[in-house]
Amino acid sequence: MTLYEELKWRGLIKDEAGDDLKDKLNNEKVTFYWGTDPSADSLHIGHYSSLLTAKRLAKAGHHPILLIGGATGMIGDPRPTAEREIKPKEEIEENAKKLTNQVKEIFDGNVEVVNNYDWTKDMTVLDFLRDTGKYININYMLNKDIIRRRLETGITFAEFTYTLLQGYDFLYLYEHKNCIMQVEGSDQWGNITTGIDLINKKLGKTAYAFTMPLILDSNGNKFGKSEGNALWLDKNKTSSYELYQYLLNSSDEKVEEYLKVYTFLSKEKIEDLMKKHNEKKEERLAQKTLAKEFITDLRGEEEAKRAKEISEALFQGKVKELSKKEIEDAFKNVKAFETENNIDIINMLVNTKIASSKREAREFVNAGSITINEEKITDENFIITKKIAIDGEILVVRRGKKKYFIGKIN
Repeated sequence: MTLYEELKWRGLIKDEAGDDLKDKLNNEKVTFYWGTDPSADSLHIGHYSSLLTAKRLAKAGHHPILLIGGATGMIGDPRPTAEREIKPKEEIEENAKKLTNQVKEIFDGNVEVVNNYDWTKDMTVLDFLRDTGKYININYMLNKDIIRRRLETGITFAEFTYTLLQGYDFLYLYEHKNCIMQVEGSDQWGNITTGIDLINKKLGKTAYAFTMPLILDSNGNKFGKSEGNALWLDKNKTSSYELYQYLLNSSDEKVEEYLKVYTFLSKEKIEDLMKKHNEKKEERLAQKTLAKEFITDLRGEEEAKRAKEISEALFQGKVKELSKKEIEDAFKNVKAFETENNIDIINMLVNTKIASSKREAREFVNAGSITINEEKITDENFIITKKIAIDGEILVVRRGKKKYFIGKIN
């Protein structure tokens, strides 16, 4: 299978530019770039599909450049509905540094990272209008899908010119880095074609590009912080356990797509895996493999192994085997409570709102519905002390089979 054929099989090519793109990918070694604006201090798994595509191209001998949009990030790519918030310059600069370090770590240093602020910071408005604006017709810009949609609600001049800035990035990299190809998510197609047209009109050269379909969750939403479902690549923002659990809970309808996009498993291995998975879906073999491969590639074998161990310990009721840090990672998104030392179980349940009343608290206890650190509590007079807490501090309270609460004893 050629590189182009593999990318198509994995569903990683949607739009294409350049008649001989297939030949460039299969038979030449070209420099390509992918860009992102530093709107946050970490990339998320929506970005990761693009990073892995860049890795696939790099493994085939192509040279990757990641462009951090220190300049374009000060404006923001137009959104379909409303103008983006303008972030402070200092925040953008700090985010750019963090993203640069993050990407270099993911690529083990085998990637070139550039910042478009470096070649735009000294450019005057007149320079930009003469050297870029004069080559792009206003009617051409108005036909861009995202601009056309925003005309109904209003679009600022700054956002309107974003496509010119991104087009200039492609031109600059073409001239200075011999970068002839751009690879982006499909929502960037309008900006990509601006760059291709600018290169053609100004240099008389041909540029290439392809876009990847946006990866959606099971609800049809794209992964990203604006969608409220961001899973960050920075483990201090999203733990490996959180990633593991999310991927483990991937739907059967989406898991094969995710395996193709987010792992380096071969076509044969994925097809064999899906065959076994479909025979016993309840064992979630495909989801477990996805989680393991994803975290191993991103953070290493040890992180993947520990995420699995935390997941299994919780599933098997072995909370006491986990450390304080592992428990905090596992219950990061569970609202924490605080309770005093030497308090009886009934008052603790009511004070922390695990039960709505003392009567309900007694019903929970008498029915055997309450466990603390996986010890079932059936005595209404049971006293909560630091002695029963993990590391003398942590309480993991489970009500029923699935409702968890995390607390600390003062």
